[in-house]
Amino acid sequence: MTEIRTPRLLLRRWHDDDLAPMAEINADPRVMHWIDDGSVHDLDRTAEEIERWEEEWDDEGFGLFAVELLASGELVGFTGLYVPGFLPEAASEVAISWRLGSQFWGQGYASEAAQATLEFALQDRNLDRVISIDRLDNQASANVIRKLGMAPERETTHPVYGYPLRVHAIDLTEYQA
Repeated sequence: MTEIRTPRLLLRRWHDDDLAPMAEINADPRVMHWIDDGSVHDLDRTAEEIERWEEEWDDEGFGLFAVELLASGELVGFTGLYVPGFLPEAASEVAISWRLGSQFWGQGYASEAAQATLEFALQDRNLDRVISIDRLDNQASANVIRKLGMAPERETTHPVYGYPLRVHAIDLTEYQA
């Protein structure tokens, strides 16, 4: 079982008791504002997502980690790696992503978890390159991406929802520099 510990967080595979707290995160309009069309997800859709994330672990050898606070065991949200099939021009890439409950914003958890995930991708999974995709108006995600050392590579448009996206990238040689 793959686990990563940071000073404050445990990144791990999903457990059955993660469903309810992740569904709470997905039910928060402030969190979901940046996801797809901005709709909140119910318990059933969250269960489907977690199942899909676990299948990606089995199929790809990487996926989205459940992120919990070491001090309390509370689920913060997720961070991890995925193949961005929704964006045809990036469908052969591996992207880093995160989604945290709004009560955990502004405390550096996203950056801490994302940095550990990036290290996992480039050093443990031996990926040569990792991308991140964010909406142009999502300043919080842009800040995390900047802290990861990722450089803007191109702008595009979400193929379904039509809003502008920016693709950032970092490769192994840039990461090691």
